[in-house]
Amino acid sequence: MIQGGTSVRFEWGVTGAAELARDCAALVLVDVLSFSTAVCVAVERGIRVHPFPWGEQARAYAERVGAVVAVERGAVSARQPYSLSPAALANAPVVPDLVLPSPNGSAISAAAASTGLPVVAACFRNASAVGRWLRSQSFGTLDAPVGVVAAGERWPDGQLRPCVEDLLGAAAVIDTLADVDTLLSVEAAVALAALAGVPDVAAAVRGSESGRELLARDFAGDVELAVERDCSAVVPTLTAGAFAPAVQ
Repeated sequence: MIQGGTSVRFEWGVTGAAELARDCAALVLVDVLSFSTAVCVAVERGIRVHPFPWGEQARAYAERVGAVVAVERGAVSARQPYSLSPAALANAPVVPDLVLPSPNGSAISAAAASTGLPVVAACFRNASAVGRWLRSQSFGTLDAPVGVVAAGERWPDGQLRPCVEDLLGAAAVIDTLADVDTLLSVEAAVALAALAGVPDVAAAVRGSESGRELLARDFAGDVELAVERDCSAVVPTLTAGAFAPAVQ
């Protein structure tokens, strides 16, 4: 039982999500740059988001479910305006369903969906809304613990690379659940302490390796959308293979 006897827990990546799913009642996925931010932006606009790992299968899957498939950031055009870029999704035409591949957030979502647990996509934009919804559903207690999963990035060899933005994004969710009656795991408490120790979270995300990479590629708009705090009330939950607004 990983981090047993606690009501809010924290781990990294696909393996961490699988371990938390063994004993948690709900999972929260945080992939700030950019999957969960993109999901938040799209779902708020009325688009159902189907997570799917990278590969040629994504296009075939989109055809099966009658959805549009997102392309890589650099391939966005007037004909293909959908990608993992939150800024692109904020301006693209609204469609009913979008297949959104990503190497981290989508892979974790797809794996988490098989557990049957509620899976929520969270980021800085909706962290407080996610916390309120979890509390309204009686999650975050010893009887119904919440597992918060930071997606992380990947090293060139495919291994997990823990990253600043997801640590702080996960901590923002943990912060909304932390009160005098909440038993945080040590891992969750340390993540929360990291957030408390950062005086300017937006600057930290911009200066992180992932943030600098996007800025260098001229995707500053994606970073700026990602660092906006609590500007969205949407709580994307994974239902029947797609993220849609949670039932309040």
